[in-house]
Amino acid sequence: MVITGRTDLASEARSSLLRSAEHAARLKGIRAEEETLFGLSLTAVEILDDDAAALLGKDRGKYYTLRLPAPLSRGDTCFQDAAAAISTLLRRCLPKELDRGILIAALGNPDVTPDALGSLVAGNLLVTRHLKRLKASEFGFLRSTVLCRTGVLGTTGLESADQIRAFCDEIHPACVIAVDALAGSELSGLCRSVQICNTGIAPGSGVGNDRDALNEASLGVPVLAVGVPTVIDASSLAQEQELTDLFVTPRFIDSAVRSVARVLAYGINLALHDGISVEDIDLLVG
Repeated sequence: MVITGRTDLASEARSSLLRSAEHAARLKGIRAEEETLFGLSLTAVEILDDDAAALLGKDRGKYYTLRLPAPLSRGDTCFQDAAAAISTLLRRCLPKELDRGILIAALGNPDVTPDALGSLVAGNLLVTRHLKRLKASEFGFLRSTVLCRTGVLGTTGLESADQIRAFCDEIHPACVIAVDALAGSELSGLCRSVQICNTGIAPGSGVGNDRDALNEASLGVPVLAVGVPTVIDASSLAQEQELTDLFVTPRFIDSAVRSVARVLAYGINLALHDGISVEDIDLLVG
């Protein structure tokens, strides 16, 4: 039996199971640890076997959930700590060999605010493949990166997975980093929890709109996924039948999603380009 609450976060799914005596005994295939990273709370969940994967409705692998203190602006004192923590978690998941470069896939619909996370992250990323190819000696401190803004099927007519697969066939990256908005089950985590995992992602699964999965099996290279919950299933708040297909987002979603998108982008930049600082990124993407 799979848990019924809709959430893309492995930590939330595990917490839901722990509240059920029936399922708690079956959690032996799930390892979880709590730690503090750059002063921020971190939950690490590793799904070890197929039974646990079926129970949580998640693929086997490692899932890190970092809790941000609040929606962060660049001027906040803990912005650098949050970016450094995201960078550290990405480095835990990245393959050791990255010489072939990295493809970053910005998923979601930029015209729908709660789904615009990927597009907003893309606007603060360092895209470098063309620079490395033209003047490699001058940009040796940067790693080769390519950005794909996929849009959504309803506006492009093409599955995100098909677009990303075409990019992979062309540039043969060492890995793909997919960035997307998620659905959560805890109000306190909206726009404040960052999940990073090494299992890939099934876009839209949290809101019942499953698209083709992005993972190593489908793309032929390792796939990391980075996401933040921006909506919550209304049925998680009140057990009423008419709320089954209703999703709720915070009234401050516009500023919150922009804020968290920026810190995600800075964290990705720090993880991929050795030796650069937050101040360097300010200059390069400003």
